[in-house]
Amino acid sequence: MSQSVGRVPQRRNARSNRARILATARQELGRNPDTTLEELARASGVVRRTLFGHFPGRAALLEALAEEAAEALQAAAAAGVKATDPAERALARFSLSMWPVGDRYRMLLALAQRDLGMERVGEILEPARVEVTAILERGQRDGVFHSHLPPSVMGAGLEAMTLALLEEVNTGSLQDDGTRTAVATLIAAGVPEKQAHAVVDDVAGAVAAEAVADS
Repeated sequence: MSQSVGRVPQRRNARSNRARILATARQELGRNPDTTLEELARASGVVRRTLFGHFPGRAALLEALAEEAAEALQAAAAAGVKATDPAERALARFSLSMWPVGDRYRMLLALAQRDLGMERVGEILEPARVEVTAILERGQRDGVFHSHLPPSVMGAGLEAMTLALLEEVNTGSLQDDGTRTAVATLIAAGVPEKQAHAVVDDVAGAVAAEAVADS
């Protein structure tokens, strides 16, 4: 009995250490993709052996971050859009719901080709790609969005723009809470600028009210 009770704090401490290491990695790798595991251990307040006990190498640490990002994106994609929303509101809500996740894991962009590979990053982004393609299909059908590109191709362009804007945030060239990118996304999809601003402001207010109501 005493052994099983004794293991509980150890397991809790291990979970706490792992979460702290991952949180530190998101922050430190975002500032410097070349940060070493030894430096991450010091920044996390754990000894090197503890970090390597959770993550035997850099690849294991980055894969854990990739899993976190995939789960967060999937949850945001599932919860961010209302089926009853008009397409332009759905796209604004989608963009706003994705932004915090992208902002949190934007350091993966700097590490993608070198450490994870674009195929793995594509797997992470797949739920978001499926959702946005469906929104664009609906918007084109309703005459809200441009129809000169297939929805999947337009979605790829919007994704590239969003990733580029996230990188600009990462470098400090752009300050954005997600609303500027959401407006740019609607404009790129074919919504007039004035209408895009109005839609994003309205959706952002609704999202904030929903968050207060849920808290």
